[in-house]
Amino acid sequence: MLMATLGRDVCVNSGRMARLSEDHEKVQTTSMVTVAAYIGAAIAEIAGCFAFWAWLRLERSVWWALPGIASLAVFAFLLTLVESAAAGRVYAAYGGVYIVSSLAWLWFIEGVKPDRWDAIGAMICLTGAALIIMAPRTTT
Repeated sequence: MLMATLGRDVCVNSGRMARLSEDHEKVQTTSMVTVAAYIGAAIAEIAGCFAFWAWLRLERSVWWALPGIASLAVFAFLLTLVESAAAGRVYAAYGGVYIVSSLAWLWFIEGVKPDRWDAIGAMICLTGAALIIMAPRTTT
């Protein structure tokens, strides 16, 4: 009788462990998709906006607007890949990623090194973005 009870408990606990492992894998996959979507969206948005900047401020050809429009469409699509019940949270959390990405663009594309205040501000924004998108929430 004792062995049967122990055997059943082991099976039940093994089932729980399997579910926990599956849940962990799902969270990891969702997190990876979220990070990839945010990084891709930032690149697409900044490139799309820069195309318009080049056309309107740097006096480049109007044809710069076409890849800009396509890039902004990719940006919008990528944000739909982030797992969230509310679009506003996805956009709010993306704001932090956008700020960090904009400073990377400033440094690597425009050749202007961000200062310590840029870095501190970006880290504060990224911390807020992480809190917004990853906070545990109850469904109502």
